[in-house]
Amino acid sequence: MLISCISASNIKHAGESSTSLKLCNLVKEIIETDKKNKAMVKILSLVDYELNPCTGCGKCFKKNKCAEDNVFNEIYEQLVKSDGLFIVSAHYAPIPSKLAMLLEKMEQLAFLPRFNNEEDKSPLYQRPAGIIAHGGGTEEIIKGYKGVVINTIANALSWPIEMSIKGVNEEWSKGIAIPIKQVRKDPKSIFPIHEYDWLDIKERIKPLVHNVLIGLQSKNREYDV
Repeated sequence: MLISCISASNIKHAGESSTSLKLCNLVKEIIETDKKNKAMVKILSLVDYELNPCTGCGKCFKKNKCAEDNVFNEIYEQLVKSDGLFIVSAHYAPIPSKLAMLLEKMEQLAFLPRFNNEEDKSPLYQRPAGIIAHGGGTEEIIKGYKGVVINTIANALSWPIEMSIKGVNEEWSKGIAIPIKQVRKDPKSIFPIHEYDWLDIKERIKPLVHNVLIGLQSKNREYDV
C-alpha cells in the first residue's frame, strides 16, 4: 500500500528544516512505525520540482497527461499509483504557487474527460486525502486557515477529481491546521523563526492520519489499520 505526501513549501533555503517537510516526515513516522500498518509513505517535496502553469491548451484530453510539462507528469504518475494522499501546505497567498499549478493541472485532466463523458472518473476518484495547513498562526489565527488554505485545496481535490477528503472532527471537517509555539527574530536573518511543539502537533495530526487509513479500508483495499 502506497501513500504520497506532498510538501508544498517553495522555500529553498529552509532545506530539511522546512515545516512542510517536517510535517510530511511526521505523517510518514506515524504510519510506518506502527507495525500493524502495511503502508509505505513517499514524500514529494515540490521545492525540488520546476512546474509550469496550465495554459488550457486541451492537449491533455487525448494524452491523459500534460503535453507541455514532463515534471508535472512525473508527479501525477506517482499520485495515480498511490492509494492515498496527504498535502501539507503553508499559508502563502493563499497557497504556494507550485501547489496551485499542480492542482490546476490535476483538475484539467479530470475535467475534460468528465465534461465529454459524464461516466468518466478521475484516476484518483474516491481515494482518501488528508490536508494539513500551517503558517505563522497562533491557536486563534489558525482557524482562519480553514477557509484560505484547507478549503482551497479541498475544493480543488473535490469535483471533478472527486477524492474523498478526510477531516478530524466537526470543527476540522476537511483537514487540520497546526499552530506555532513562538515566533522570534533572528539577528542574522531577515526571516522569522517559527518554533513548534512537535509532540503536541503529532497528537493533533494523528486522528487525520487515522481517518485517511480508515478511508483506505472503506475502499475495500487489503489494509490492516
